[in-house]
Amino acid sequence: MKNSQGNLRFFGFVLHMFQNHCHSGFMEQMIHPPTLRRKARASLSNAPGRFDLGRDAIDDGWEQDLPAAVIPTEVRLEQACSAISYNRSPDLPFDRSLNAYRGCEHGCIYCFARPSHAYLGLSPGLDFETRLIARPNVAEVLRQELSRPRYRVATLAMGTNTDPYQPCDRDHGLTRACLEVLRDFNHPVAIVTKGTLIERDLDVLSDMASRGLVRVGISVTTLDPALSRRMEPRAPAPARRLAVINRLSSAGVPVRLMTSPVIPGLTDHELEALLAAGAAAGADAASWIMLRLPREVSELWQDWLAEHEPGRAAKVMARLREMHGGRDYDPRWGQRMRGEGEYDGMIGRRFEAACRRLGLKTGTSELRCDLFQRPPQRGDQLGLFD
Repeated sequence: MKNSQGNLRFFGFVLHMFQNHCHSGFMEQMIHPPTLRRKARASLSNAPGRFDLGRDAIDDGWEQDLPAAVIPTEVRLEQACSAISYNRSPDLPFDRSLNAYRGCEHGCIYCFARPSHAYLGLSPGLDFETRLIARPNVAEVLRQELSRPRYRVATLAMGTNTDPYQPCDRDHGLTRACLEVLRDFNHPVAIVTKGTLIERDLDVLSDMASRGLVRVGISVTTLDPALSRRMEPRAPAPARRLAVINRLSSAGVPVRLMTSPVIPGLTDHELEALLAAGAAAGADAASWIMLRLPREVSELWQDWLAEHEPGRAAKVMARLREMHGGRDYDPRWGQRMRGEGEYDGMIGRRFEAACRRLGLKTGTSELRCDLFQRPPQRGDQLGLFD
């Protein structure tokens, strides 16, 4: 009896450690069966990332009681070594960005940033939505980087790889902390978000906007709340995002409506209605990007189509492949954001015509860089006549 109890304790300890350290594969499937995954989550799988060695499901004979609960959101902390990431992409209107979080709880199934989770040894599927990473010291690191004598100012983008106003920012507050640093330095910033938490920071944003230091892009993919709930399960409803545009513009913050991504055969018919709704809410500019399916996103997206839009799946994929030379995605510069061919050209002409009719700008307005100044910091030498 004594040995049996010891063995049970030992196996219980091993099972506990295995559950804590196994992010995908057999144990993940046992703990989170498919029928429980679907509530407020977009991805239908948690396949290993491309850098994961993979795992095989093996029945070891132990029966497990499956918990009747949805998948929780887990936020781990990571100390940032650097805050600003630089890029030289000719497709982007900025050369630097900041992301205070990794992964995004909004869980948009089409998100082009999902493959970045594979670099962490996590799945671009459910892990991207549920296993998040926050960088609690990112604002202080940002302050240090902006204070370096060799730093040269240019617009900093926030929201390029993960939404800065996703739900977990309510607890961690990293986005506001970074904005306060940028405000102190009079540093220009461009923000992209779907989150309503941005309303919390209206005081900082309106102050910066009065000096030409900020612009915001609000992404609205569809006006259909049911479709939005399936594609973007934890993002605010479309009407709520339009209300955010109204509050920002009323506070003097310039807002761009981002009709992105345009999904052929699914949301493309809404393009003019989306632009009209954004203009009515107070947006002064607009932009669009075609649906992108890099790396693991293609399989995740096609699984989602088969589950939620089986009647339209073939048409959606046929249109995408038509624009990318028969492939799901073309990563070449100049092609990855849009595509080529008659369909892509038609969407572009519709967009331009609607923007002209509604008075929406299609270019990116320049933010001021001439106001940048390093504020006095502890340890600075005082001036002779201070």
